[in-house]
Amino acid sequence: MKSSLCESAEQRSKVPEVVLVFWIIKIAATTLGETGGDAVSMSMNLGYLVGTALFAALFAIAVTAQVSAKRYHPLLYWTTIIATTMVGTTLADFFDRSLGIGYAGGASILFALLVASLTTWYRTMGSISIATVRTKKTEIFYWVTIMFSQTLGTALGDWTADTAGLGYTKGIVVFTTLLLAVVGAYYRTRISRTTLFWTAFILTRPLGAVVGDLLDKPHSSGGLALSRYSASAVLLTLILASLYCFPQRAAQKCH
Repeated sequence: MKSSLCESAEQRSKVPEVVLVFWIIKIAATTLGETGGDAVSMSMNLGYLVGTALFAALFAIAVTAQVSAKRYHPLLYWTTIIATTMVGTTLADFFDRSLGIGYAGGASILFALLVASLTTWYRTMGSISIATVRTKKTEIFYWVTIMFSQTLGTALGDWTADTAGLGYTKGIVVFTTLLLAVVGAYYRTRISRTTLFWTAFILTRPLGAVVGDLLDKPHSSGGLALSRYSASAVLLTLILASLYCFPQRAAQKCH
């Protein structure tokens, strides 16, 4: 049964194969989400609410095109991922700062929403493996889950660097260490590959958040004070170069 499910997923999978370049692009995309989101909400002085509305509109357009597509399109897929990271950045900042919920409160709410999304997806479809993302219903669950994970990641990154007082550099060390622990578990344990995938996927977002903050926050806050526009342009170039140099194919096995 599992074998036939994987074979069917191979034929119509709408998501990329999870290899090293996938994670490189994912971290670059989450970092771009932080610098790009801050560029719109802070550098352009549009505020978190307006920034969230703009990126939510971009996400709605991208995800509609992605769900309507008949097969995996790398540029379309990663455009949708970047849109989720940007709206996640401004939405988390709006909850945490504008509404005064705080990082702890915002992270707790978003974590509950993420767990609820994964649980509902599993109970409805019987699997949360990304290789089964081949129908519109499954893909909707996939993108809702990603949206919650990206927003949660922003809150976790800011919470770790600011509220917990670790700063950006130590925050990067913390999340990099956690990701390396997931890699170790992948090679040395029999923990579900699907569980490990989603754990790593979620952890790349706070890593990207603290890396992005390190790049564009002022020296007085422990950042490098780089231009948000320049940093975003470099990250976007890295993503496009990676897609060009390392062509991706649709997922061909269950994760």
